[in-house]
Amino acid sequence: MKKLNLIDKLIYLLNGIVAVVLLLAYLLPFVAPKTVSILSVLSLSVPVLLLLNVCFCLYWLLKVKKQLLLSLVVLLLGYDSLSALYKFSSVEKHTNTSLSVMSYNVRLFNIYDWIAAPSIENDIQQFVLNENADVVAFQEYHPHKDFNLASYPYKYESISGGKTKYGQAIFSKYKIVNKGEINFSNTENKAIYVDVLKGDDRIRIYNVHFESLHINPDVKNLSEQNTERLVKRIGERFEMQQEQAELVLKHQKECNYKKIILGDFNNTAYSYIYKQFKNEGYNDAFEIAGNGFGKTFDFKFFPLRIDFILVDENMGVAQFSNFTHKYSDHYPIKATISW
Repeated sequence: MKKLNLIDKLIYLLNGIVAVVLLLAYLLPFVAPKTVSILSVLSLSVPVLLLLNVCFCLYWLLKVKKQLLLSLVVLLLGYDSLSALYKFSSVEKHTNTSLSVMSYNVRLFNIYDWIAAPSIENDIQQFVLNENADVVAFQEYHPHKDFNLASYPYKYESISGGKTKYGQAIFSKYKIVNKGEINFSNTENKAIYVDVLKGDDRIRIYNVHFESLHINPDVKNLSEQNTERLVKRIGERFEMQQEQAELVLKHQKECNYKKIILGDFNNTAYSYIYKQFKNEGYNDAFEIAGNGFGKTFDFKFFPLRIDFILVDENMGVAQFSNFTHKYSDHYPIKATISW
């Protein structure tokens, strides 16, 4: 520190704070929100903390200063967290048996004109048909007579609500032989599931929509809100998500054949609920075959990945795709699952 000028000393002090906070955030997937719900909010900031530490590393590297070791060591300690943020490459694997699945939160097909475009519903319909996945799972789905996926002969819709009906849906090219839902307390969010047959294989697919945070992601809007109340509210939502994830985890244990869990988690890969699914042996399709940041939510200032396709340990991932079509506040994701 003695050889640093005043500006570099201040930068190194800030570097130290960011590094310590990131170390603390590494522990959050192991701490249930019901235990410390307010602290769990920090998991949302992990992508920013990782990127800041990378920037500090580059800064000290360019200045040829040993201070780069601080952030470098912290990043190496959290290598798994860094790999969950960005994938440098993936290799497509071709297999004899596979199933392609897509997850997409369509935000009611823009019925309230959040996006200034007249044909969002038709655009989504055409996009889904062009991508031609074997199974498509929608969250915030709004049934409409003009939305027609004729190439999908099987579907399961679970719809609720008053004047505006909405819910979740799964469309399949393969026969659905079983279906059901897992209702969550004090919310319209839920999980639904189907069993599809492909040849001699029966695959259970869960379409989950965990509790929304109910915040406007616009940075200006966030800056105008009371920070203490905002953090408390998000912490309460994380507690609800924990209860919801526990219900899904309990339900899936009763299924003894191949399983895929996909949908809108409304939380990141650094969260407690994500860690619980990983602990049950599920693999993240993006981490296996994805590229880039894997952004799935339209947040302006850093990449937010809150939609996932998780596969059980008896299955592999041959291919994973992120899309940038802005037809919703979420971006669709697609994976080819192999076994």
